[in-house]
Amino acid sequence: MDAFNDFIADHEPALRLGCFLAVLAVMAGAEALWPRRPGAARGRRWPNNAGLVLLDTLAVRIAAWALPVFLPVAAAAHAAERDWGLLPAVGIYDWGAFVVALVVFDLAIYAQHVAVHHIPVLWRLHRVHHTDLSLDVTSGLRFHPLEILLSIVIKTGLVLALGAPAAAVVVFEVLLNGTAMFNHANLKLPLWLDRAVRTVVVTPDMHRVHHSVHRDETDSNFGFNFSVWDRLFGTYRAQPRDGHDAMTIGQPDFRDPDRLGLARLLVQPFVRN
Repeated sequence: MDAFNDFIADHEPALRLGCFLAVLAVMAGAEALWPRRPGAARGRRWPNNAGLVLLDTLAVRIAAWALPVFLPVAAAAHAAERDWGLLPAVGIYDWGAFVVALVVFDLAIYAQHVAVHHIPVLWRLHRVHHTDLSLDVTSGLRFHPLEILLSIVIKTGLVLALGAPAAAVVVFEVLLNGTAMFNHANLKLPLWLDRAVRTVVVTPDMHRVHHSVHRDETDSNFGFNFSVWDRLFGTYRAQPRDGHDAMTIGQPDFRDPDRLGLARLLVQPFVRN
């Protein structure tokens, strides 16, 4: 485990960037070859979604510069130096701590996702993600900078509370980023493969229901990685009522593409509709 931790620590930036670019390229290529729905317009959406990614990254870097322990990986190293957290307190170390941390992190992301849908002030931030009028790999990166900062605060607090190993933090964030791009992709999987994969991992067809214009469908299928949480907590919906080809993506009050430019997305949480 020590060698694995050292490898992750020594190659963290390259691992993060390499996995991000690889998954983005593979998913963009796959959805171009095997699209699930026609007409996923890229011309206006992709620059807006890319702009949010750049602003998110800048916001995180500024916050980490102001408070070095702000990032979950730094918090994990800080906790390890002091033997903080629940896992070391109950004697769970090495691979045991790694596996437990991955599962707890995924459950926490599910719970956070449910919360941002049901707490009005948080929904206004998260709504930016749901106002995308089409769904593809870039939709998995479309988040308001304030929501990204809030998510990092929650993850950092959880890392400190658990005493999670830094390797688990890095691996989980790489997996979360990759699965978010996968399950937002406009990708057509054979029905037999979709049924098999979604027993463990959230598939594009499963997550697409979550981006329906119908609010009861929007408030379902909250998982990003493991599909078990939706089944366990009763938030699973197998298919959209209108079918995948005919369903409408987005939010009923934000249908005008001219109101969904980058500047409008940044101020959207602070306007009524």
